[in-house]
Amino acid sequence: MAELIDMNIFQKEFDMGQTVIKVDQDTIFKMKKHYHSSISSKQPPHATFVAKKNGLTITAYTSGKVMFQGDQHEEEASLWGSGVKSNNKKKSSGEPELPKFLSQDHIGSDEAGTGDYFGPITVGAVFATAQQQELLRELGVQDSKNMKDDTIKKIVKDILKTDIVYSTVTLSNEKYNSLKQKNWSQVRMKAWMHHQAIKHVIGKLDGQESKGILVDKFCEPGIFYNKIRASNEQPLEGMTFLTKGESKSTCVAAASMLARYRFVQEMDKLSGMVGFNLQKGASNIVDKQIKRIINSKGEPFLDKIAKVHFANTDKAKKL
Repeated sequence: MAELIDMNIFQKEFDMGQTVIKVDQDTIFKMKKHYHSSISSKQPPHATFVAKKNGLTITAYTSGKVMFQGDQHEEEASLWGSGVKSNNKKKSSGEPELPKFLSQDHIGSDEAGTGDYFGPITVGAVFATAQQQELLRELGVQDSKNMKDDTIKKIVKDILKTDIVYSTVTLSNEKYNSLKQKNWSQVRMKAWMHHQAIKHVIGKLDGQESKGILVDKFCEPGIFYNKIRASNEQPLEGMTFLTKGESKSTCVAAASMLARYRFVQEMDKLSGMVGFNLQKGASNIVDKQIKRIINSKGEPFLDKIAKVHFANTDKAKKL
């Protein structure tokens, strides 16, 4: 049985909407089993589990209280019981409701590799009809950040068997480093890549109509448009930018998986070039691998496999 909770006991301010419910231990057990693939290894004191799913964080406490924070918190909480909404800053700030085209035929785009020292940046763009989106969800399409690379590979292979329209763009490390020397920011690179991937998809539509374009937001729209104009092109019409777009649009989620799939493919190739598996991200493990590569192949070799302006380069040289 679920009961309402007095939200006054929660003093901390949150940056997102939330729902809190109270459930019995049997329900906690069922929830833990239900969210097992999304459970995080990090959890606060007195928590039974923390799960992260599609832009939503679920925290279950030993007391039986369960907090749902983020996108569609009320809907997810309603699966287990009733609750009280608190601090829904999105609505109070006047942010508009989600555009209607997200449930219709539309294009979505997302990128991967921007925070990784090794490997390229990849962007995916996908057009899918409402019916195709339902199929993509059946195949397991969701936010790639919540999934392991092996799972992404398996699902993407199924995606590629469908008749969706898609495009991927890869910016090699050598080209990336060359653009950095020409004072291109990473934001400008990403804007250009999204623009190109979406253009490629539009060029393949062959008479099909897209009701809108959603880009997973990484900068303000005005900045995005300025970056495109700086490259002597005109921005596309009908674009919308939303944070955590992959949790709001199946097309963006599919694009994020395609981008990640291409990134992992390129990382495998680069790992073959150096003779060992390159670490993703930008941790101190990466620093040690950089030092190993410098010692064996020389520092100039990094230009072929890495984003050399990252601070990891200097850290590695000081090891």
